[in-house]
Amino acid sequence: MSSGSTSSGGGTVSGKVGVILPDTKSSARWQTKDQPTLEAAFKKAGVDAIVQNAQGDAGQMTTIADQMITQGVKVLAIVNLDNNSGAAIEKNAASKGVKTLDYDRLTLGGSADAYISYDNIKVGELQGQGLADCLGQGDKNIVYLNGSPDDSNATDFAKGAHNVLDKITSYKVVAEQAVPKWDNQQAATIFQQMITKTGGKIDGVLAANDGLGNAAISQLNGAKIPVTGQDATVQGLQNILAGTQCMTVFKDANKEAQALADAAIALLKGEKPATTGTIKDSKSGREVPAVLLTPESITIKNVQDVIKAGGQTAADVCKDQYAALCKANGVS
Repeated sequence: MSSGSTSSGGGTVSGKVGVILPDTKSSARWQTKDQPTLEAAFKKAGVDAIVQNAQGDAGQMTTIADQMITQGVKVLAIVNLDNNSGAAIEKNAASKGVKTLDYDRLTLGGSADAYISYDNIKVGELQGQGLADCLGQGDKNIVYLNGSPDDSNATDFAKGAHNVLDKITSYKVVAEQAVPKWDNQQAATIFQQMITKTGGKIDGVLAANDGLGNAAISQLNGAKIPVTGQDATVQGLQNILAGTQCMTVFKDANKEAQALADAAIALLKGEKPATTGTIKDSKSGREVPAVLLTPESITIKNVQDVIKAGGQTAADVCKDQYAALCKANGVS
């Protein structure tokens, strides 16, 4: 089943936009931040928009795309679940005269008119530097819990992290594995296997997002070692406050949603979206016009930045046992 809603903002721009988000399991952000933020951005711009979620089912995403095209969308934005199905959706849309956008995740081999995301190599570099800052100098055993192998972003996150950590010769990578579909339960199993393989001799975890980071934390039985994350989720921020997570990466959904809305509106007007450069599709070799926003590293010192930007609310983060931790760290 898909979930979604329609936003009607008065129609000051002619044409309808469809957005398909990937799931609700890989990260809480898709449902809690991206969907409402996108709906608000399109409503503010006076654009009719349909935002739905494929719930992790590539076949369902294809069905939703077909339905949106039938409903008359002129621009279709997707966060692909895998490159092949995403490329097929974009090819079919183009054959019907529908413009396409890649949102957050580049579709390798696709044909999107533009790509709207954060600089994902930079995300990985922030994670790598964050882990190094928490680990400090000396001989350290580190493991990588990378994102899904069919997600081009996950490849970029890992590349960025390696850009930083590979230069630190006293660090040894004792295990590295991608987590299929960003599945947190699989991540917990994979990390437990890493613990067994290394005899528990793990000093730090480069986890590609907060969900994978929390999966690792759940297997540490209360031991506190540096663990990274991404998305600045409520759980991730609470883990940082509790000292079980080293850092996360904040990608302001408001800025990303607004950039997508701006690009979609440009396409509706028959214009080319304003971009910050291009990104190379490693499968097709095509240089894809792109808007690449700048992410922010979040540690216990600046959790308040996420609250101030509206990324999360203090009410959600500072519940129950976290209230005192929030007060002690200036989060309100």
